[in-house]
Amino acid sequence: MQYLKNVVTLTLDSEKCVGCGMCVQVCPHQVFALSEKKAQIINKDSCMECGACATNCAFSAIDVQSGVGCSAGIINGILKGTGPSCDCSGGSCC
Repeated sequence: MQYLKNVVTLTLDSEKCVGCGMCVQVCPHQVFALSEKKAQIINKDSCMECGACATNCAFSAIDVQSGVGCSAGIINGILKGTGPSCDCSGGSCC
């Protein structure tokens, strides 16, 4: 399942990554893979911003703002009766 394209807050600092693979194990949507002894983001648009990867990364190599972006955009769209949007131009951001 993919959410809105190009809005995910997920970042990976490859300098901090030691290749433990914890992010690969805890990610429910297979966003990460190990390659050359480091994690890589291979499917960023499938990230639901749950925060499991960042919470379980002992080396602080992953950052994601859980509850923003796609997740909040979809929920706000349902609550407001509009389409999913992460557009913050109206003054109220996701």
